[in-house]
Amino acid sequence: MILIILLVASVLLIVVSTSTFKIHPFLALIFTAILFGLFSGMPLDKIVESINLGFGGTIGQIGIVIIAGVMIGTFLEQTGGAYAMARRILSFTGKKKVPLTMSIIGYIVSIPVFADSGFVILMPLNRALSKQAKISLAGTSVALALGLMTTHCLVPPTPGPIAAAGILEADLGLVILLGIVVSLFTLAVGWLYATKIAARLYIDPNPELSESELEEKLKQAPRAMKAFMPIVIPIMLIVLRSISDFPTEPFGSGLLKNIMGFTGNPVIALLIGLLLAFSLPRKFDREMLSTTGWIGQSLVNAALIVMITGAGGAFGMILRNSEIAGVLGDYLVDARIGILLPFIISTAIRIAQGSSTVTLITTASLMVPLMEPLGFDSGIARALVVLSIGAGSMVASHANDSLFWIFTQMTGMDVKTGYRIHTVGTVVIGLASALVIWCISLILI
Repeated sequence: MILIILLVASVLLIVVSTSTFKIHPFLALIFTAILFGLFSGMPLDKIVESINLGFGGTIGQIGIVIIAGVMIGTFLEQTGGAYAMARRILSFTGKKKVPLTMSIIGYIVSIPVFADSGFVILMPLNRALSKQAKISLAGTSVALALGLMTTHCLVPPTPGPIAAAGILEADLGLVILLGIVVSLFTLAVGWLYATKIAARLYIDPNPELSESELEEKLKQAPRAMKAFMPIVIPIMLIVLRSISDFPTEPFGSGLLKNIMGFTGNPVIALLIGLLLAFSLPRKFDREMLSTTGWIGQSLVNAALIVMITGAGGAFGMILRNSEIAGVLGDYLVDARIGILLPFIISTAIRIAQGSSTVTLITTASLMVPLMEPLGFDSGIARALVVLSIGAGSMVASHANDSLFWIFTQMTGMDVKTGYRIHTVGTVVIGLASALVIWCISLILI
């Protein structure tokens, strides 16, 4: 109970210190992590180790991806490529359907790509579409983030659902089939939330760019098809890597598979995308790659995002090493509420430690000894338990989640607004998913 009280107090401290006292999120996260470790009775050396591992591990996993993504975004914006893409997409979807467009794009991209990586890759396109459509960046960004999270947590081959299916011995085909059904409903709910609620908050997609400057950029912009390449090629490479890892080994087990594994690694894929972005300017100038050029500018912008994301990882690692996930699991494990039990356990663990992938794996491990006693021993039941865990792993993305900080920093939202718009949105889609899964369970189990 002490750990749970400390968790609630820690989240409140981060919210109050960043929103009311205007303390930088980096400092708020690091010092809150230390305070949580001290008050929870964690050994002093374990506190330091957790902060270092959490910070370094998070940056190690996604730091270069963020930096390369921001660089690609800078080239797309500076050359006008993002606006050329925006105009092409709007010619098909219409100006009133940008949030739906971003929801669908996010839904597709996050099947092979981690949600936070996908958000970084697609944000320049989202900003350009919003600018062209003259609508708030808040609604379209929430639509993108919720679309990304939907498949990230519910549809393999995303690592979390695959791992949970393996731990619970669920049929992967059933998980994918039922996951698509559940996720499409969730996608619709997320889109409605983005358009009806989040879009009420107005955020200028690009306050530095006037209409006349936008028209000038479009005149100098590369062709839309060429502008798409730095985004499409990395995504295709990551998808091919996921396909090559299937148990059926569609690309064999030799050289081709190794090549797919290398080029499809998110770091390598994004760096290839960056090289393609270098071809976007009509006249390439080496000054663009200097410390004062576009690369230098994008590194400065990326550094803030990387540091805050790393601090969020440190906070998450402190919570993880405090064993709060096990405490929450023990409190809920004796409940008898059917298919909603894994959802509730998953939600509690997700709120406690931040990572949806870790949540899926941890909750699946907790559920293993409970499957037969709870009557979840059929193929359909096992698949629905995986999805129930996935639904819980979406709920309440907040200060210990890297996507929360990437979302707030790249949209220009303060922490308080991020909680009100992004965090609430993840609660909405998580509950929507749980509702569908519960209804399906009444019919099929």
